[in-house]
This record gives sequence, structure tokens and C-alpha cells, in this order.
Amino acid sequence: MAMSGISSTFNNSTLEYKSPISALLMSFVLPGLGHLYNGQIIIAIILMVWELIGNSLSRLNYAIMTSFHGEFESAHKVVDYDWGMYYPSIWAFAMWHSYNHAISINAALKGEKNKEVRLTGFFFGAVVGMNLGIYWHVPVIYNLDNFFLESPVFSGLSLGISLGFVGHIVEKLLKRRMARRNSVSE
Repeated sequence: MAMSGISSTFNNSTLEYKSPISALLMSFVLPGLGHLYNGQIIIAIILMVWELIGNSLSRLNYAIMTSFHGEFESAHKVVDYDWGMYYPSIWAFAMWHSYNHAISINAALKGEKNKEVRLTGFFFGAVVGMNLGIYWHVPVIYNLDNFFLESPVFSGLSLGISLGFVGHIVEKLLKRRMARRNSVSE
């Protein structure tokens, strides 16, 4: 999904600098909040509504609360895994998209086109890791009791961050390889 043509659709007279990190962190807190910051009202509303639906149907907040209280078995019982598997995708997409859109806004302010999409490998790896971590918990594999990775929340976040960094490294290696390949062909 390239964002190269996005800067031509902006009206430079109404734009102001947007911090990509702020947009990402706002979407970390609540999917859609970073889009609101970037001025993307429709996407923001869609993501916020989807977050509320997915969060309430998966009972994710209850799982988070019981996980922080150390009641990992209760976290398993309260979370609805059918709905819980959708949440990481929405959460990661909101962070990735708001971050890259803020970069595109800033490029448009300079009269440039943003030709590169960033952090795709990290967020792809994070989604895969969070989904695997939510569904297959580390203690289930190793049969550990009262280990923090027994929680679907902590297990999902831990594996998500780990695979996110793996995805980021793979993305960097692929970009480097493509750059070498392009320089040889020129």
C-alpha cells in the first residue's frame, strides 16, 4: 500500500506540522485518536467505533484488569478469543496508518511526495505475534504456573513486540537488498 500519491491530495494552505510519534502514541492509547489528530475524521470515527465494538465484545478491558491483578486464569475465562483475535489488527493498523499519514502531511507541507511507507514490518510482525500470543500462551507450552505470560494480554504484548522487532529487521534487510539491486541495475 503505497502512499506516494497522497501528498498531491492535500491542500497546503490548511495543513500544519503533525508529529508522527504523537499520532502513533495517540493511536496506541485509542485507535482513531491519531487519525483525529491528523484531521482524518471519518477514519477516526470508524476506528473508534470498531475499537469500542471489538473491545466490548472481546471483554479485553476485563482481561487486562484481571491480568494486572495477577489473576491470569480469570483473564482466560473472561476474554472472548473469537473477538479478541481482531483487536491487534485494528490497534496496529491505527498506529501504522496515523504515523505514516502524519509523515505524508509533513512531506506535503514541504512540497514533496512521501514515497516510503515506514514501520510496516514492525506492525505486521506485531499483529502476528499478538495473535499468536493471545491464542497460544507460553505457560501452556511450558506448563508454568503463575507466570506473567500466562495472561493472554501479557503473552500477546510480549510476543507481539518481539515479532515486531523481527519484522522490522526483516523489512530493513529487504529494503537494503532492494536498494543494492536497484543500484546495480542502473
